[in-house]
Amino acid sequence: MTVEEEVDDVDGRLEASTGDESNMHEYDSIQEPYLDMIFESAEAASRFYDNYARQVGFTTRVLSSHKSECDGLLISRGLGCKGYCGDQTKDQLKKQDKQRENCPAMIHLRRYKTGRWMIKKFVRDHNHPLVIELEENHSRLDEEKDKRIQELSAELRVKKRLSASYREQLLAFMKDIEDHNYNISVKVQRTLENLKKLDAKAQELLHRR
Repeated sequence: MTVEEEVDDVDGRLEASTGDESNMHEYDSIQEPYLDMIFESAEAASRFYDNYARQVGFTTRVLSSHKSECDGLLISRGLGCKGYCGDQTKDQLKKQDKQRENCPAMIHLRRYKTGRWMIKKFVRDHNHPLVIELEENHSRLDEEKDKRIQELSAELRVKKRLSASYREQLLAFMKDIEDHNYNISVKVQRTLENLKKLDAKAQELLHRR
């Protein structure tokens, strides 16, 4: 078998591709496999599919590997769904094993003379629920929460400084009012004392007459 020869479908589960599938490059902002997608190596393709699976909500397994009869080099590989992760009972795990045996989701890769690998078949749909790993989401949420806490803490510090500044201004204003009232009170007292003195002198002058 040569590199350019067609490889048989794996377990009869590979679906014939259509022209429309080649345009399905993204799915809900997740980089999705598509027909004729090129990779520099089989390992790069496996890493890509593993990452895609983790984001969508399943784990992967190697379905098949074919080598050339001429040089023994790997020329094709099938990667498919292994199932989904999560906290499950034994019965659920057994049910999952049965489901994954018939899960059609997979990609089929072929290597060409250039050494590059290309996706020749892609099946998106699964026959079981998908459970997205929450670890990355939790990490992102924690980062967002920490960032928001830092922002709120910074706002609180600013408000505390403003509050302290306003308090100082208010105290200074109240002190000015107290000083002003005191000065007025002193002036009024002095005025009253002067008026009493004038009244006493006026009374004294009247008695002398």
